[in-house]
Parts: sequence; C-alpha cells; structure tokens
Amino acid sequence: MALKVGVIGTGAIGQEHIRRLHTKLNGSTVVALNDINLEGAQKVADTYGGITVHKTYQDVIDDPSVDALVITSWGPAHEEQVLAAIKAGKPVFVEKPMATTAEGAKRIVDAEIAFGKKLVQVGFMRRYDAGYKLLKDVIDAGKIGDPLVLHCAHRNPTVPEAYVTYMAINDTAIHEIDVLHWLIDDEWTSAQVIMPKATRNTHAKLKDPQILILTSQKGIRVVLEIFVNCQYGYDIQCEVVGETGIAKLPEPMSIQMRSEEKLSNTILNDWKVRFIESYDVELQDWIDSTVKGEVNGPTAWDGYLASVTSDACVKAQETGAIEPIVTPTRPAFYN
Repeated sequence: MALKVGVIGTGAIGQEHIRRLHTKLNGSTVVALNDINLEGAQKVADTYGGITVHKTYQDVIDDPSVDALVITSWGPAHEEQVLAAIKAGKPVFVEKPMATTAEGAKRIVDAEIAFGKKLVQVGFMRRYDAGYKLLKDVIDAGKIGDPLVLHCAHRNPTVPEAYVTYMAINDTAIHEIDVLHWLIDDEWTSAQVIMPKATRNTHAKLKDPQILILTSQKGIRVVLEIFVNCQYGYDIQCEVVGETGIAKLPEPMSIQMRSEEKLSNTILNDWKVRFIESYDVELQDWIDSTVKGEVNGPTAWDGYLASVTSDACVKAQETGAIEPIVTPTRPAFYN
C-alpha cells in the first residue's frame, strides 16, 4: 500500500520532491497539494493528474486521504505548518529551516515530545550524500586518528538580489552546521564570522565572501568559507585533518577532458544536480521509515540544534566577536 503524501509548497524544491514521490521512488504517491500560488499548484497537479489542490495548507493536513506530509513552503511558514501537522498526528518531512529561530524550533520539539511520538524529519540531505558517508566511515573507523581541523567551502556561482548577509548562515552554511556536527559527532561551543575583502560581484546588502569559524566541545576547529557569488560554479569542499592523515570529500563524478591544449574537469553549476542522488536516498528512507512508524533521519532535535547554532552565527556576523553556542541537553525522547 503506497504512502499517500500531501505536499505544502510547490516551488522549485517542492516540484522536485513531488516528481520523486509520485513517479520515481518506491512506496509513495502524492494525493494533495497546496501553495500560496494556487494557480501554480494547479499546474503542478495537472502535470500528473489525480492530485487534489486545496485552498489552504490546513486543508491538506486535514485531508483524510493524506497519510503524511512534505513541507517545502517558504521558510518562515515552516514552524506553523509543522506544528499543525504534529497536532494532527501526521508524520512530516520538512525542508530546512525547520523554523527560522531557535525559539520556534524549540516549540516544535516541545510539541513533538508532548504528542509522545517522533513525527518530524528535517531535510538535511547531505547526511545521505555518498561522499559525506564515505568521509564519516573514515573518521569513525579512526583511519586518520582524531579530527583536529576541518577546512570547508560552500560556493555558489550567483545568488539573487533578495539574498542578504544573514542568509549566508540561515540558507547556506546551515547545511555545514548540521552535516559537520554529524560528521564529527560533537557539539558546537562557539562561532566567529570574519568578513574578508568583498567581491565586486556582490551588492550593498550582502557581505560576500564570509569566513565562519566553529569550535566543538572536543576543540575541533572548522574553517568554512561561504562564497555565494564565486561565478565559476557550485562547489562544495570538505577536508578533515586528523592526527595521522587527511581525508577529503570526493569530487562529483565527471569526465576528464584533454582538449584545446587543456586538461580539464567540468564543475557543476546547479545544487539540485550536485545532490540529486542524496535527495532520492533521503526521501526513500523517509518513506520506508514512515511506513514503519519511525523517524530514522535528522530529527526535530537536530533541526533545533542547527537553529541554536545559526542564531549564534548570525550574532557573530553582527558583532565580529567569538560568540558562545550554548547547546541544550538532549532530551531522553531523542536518544
């Protein structure tokens, strides 16, 4: 019996997930949609046929044919929609951010604990990336000794004019904040943001690039370059320096060319292509876990920790100081 899914939000990532859930992955079908742009949602529904478009997100949640929900709406709407899903007792996959503030994320955690069952998975898809999983295997097996320093980069070719300074944390570095926490299995204790010389390709409301420095409880240091107008492509880098060796995130597969007196490899230009397989694996895991009544991916607690960290990082952007990150004690509910 296929898991019947309602999707809230039919923008770019919503449409990608609808395609996966409805036509590509095993064990699911999309039965209901909603978006603030009802006309756009109807066009998406018409592409597949047999999908109901509801006037409000609450109508999707309340639809008796909907077993579980996928939320891919505008970030500031996530908290309200996730809380409504928990109230209805329906499993929910929510794209990041789970909430735009730590206080909002804590409300989701508290609601889930009060309900008495894990229902929420957060869309931190990098944990499902084959390269990051290989990197974690190397670290966990002790093949390079204890990690000491991580050198990372998150580069986008361009961003729209609406992208402003704080979004370098909340929309971009948030991926590293979660996946590196998972990679080294340690909590963050402090953050600092350094602003180098700005690229001429940015605009008045965006400081670009930025250098984020995170410190963990074990003293591991992360140096993350965030450069969202790098021009040349979409480029994700992660190098772990250990006591006895170095492990590096593998490059995406590409053909090496010898042509026009050059030896070259193509660099991807689209984040959706770079992590396309990760999204597939992530959502298939969510489907399989949801059918069994489980949450086996990133939990609401992981979403909360990411929000606590990102709030501290945004403050560090503003002050230039080393800002403490106070990690709450994990409730037994999430152990």
